[in-house]
Amino acid sequence: MERIKIALTKGRTEDQVVPLLEAAGINCEGIRNKQRRLIFDEDPRYEIILVKGPDVLTYLNSGSVQIGIVGSDILAEQENFQYAMLDLNVGKCRFVLASTKDFNPQAHRRKIIATKYPNITKRYFQGIGEDVEIIKIEGSVELAPLIGLADAIVDIVETGNTLRENNLQVFAKLQPVNTKVVVNRLALRQYQPQIKSLIASLAKADDQLIQSKLIKE
Repeated sequence: MERIKIALTKGRTEDQVVPLLEAAGINCEGIRNKQRRLIFDEDPRYEIILVKGPDVLTYLNSGSVQIGIVGSDILAEQENFQYAMLDLNVGKCRFVLASTKDFNPQAHRRKIIATKYPNITKRYFQGIGEDVEIIKIEGSVELAPLIGLADAIVDIVETGNTLRENNLQVFAKLQPVNTKVVVNRLALRQYQPQIKSLIASLAKADDQLIQSKLIKE
């Protein structure tokens, strides 16, 4: 039987999802001890590759992998919604509009907004009927309002600690973010039994994770 190929976002998503994959019965020993490896085939049913978040959809759209595990922020920013089959209860955070305490979101002038997510930012301000200038930043976006590059930022926050440490505050809450399991539509037809079985196992593992957290709380 041909292996199902899974593109998994490396980094924090990887750390949060690997326990779910293991709970779903997938051998992730190689990922746990990966060193510099990027492809893992310890489980005879699956081949897992670690890639950067924005590249997950590139692999998925090309048909190089059948399944992608990626944040909804990437899906929304790239405006590329492959078939999302499962929302996982990991990687939960939210987009916010943030700036220094003297920022006035009601000021009647064209504001400059710095962000790693220009498309999401553009849609948000279009939705509230405001025209803004958007500057795309790849690094620490929190710097922008502190050094006068921008009036405010749109970024993802989980705990808000980074904002507080940089004396920034939230002025508006935008859309939530979570981790999604997305499937290439053609692959779903070709490998429907295997993919649906995996999705069911991941959903069960995800539910168990929620229950364990509730018990601890």
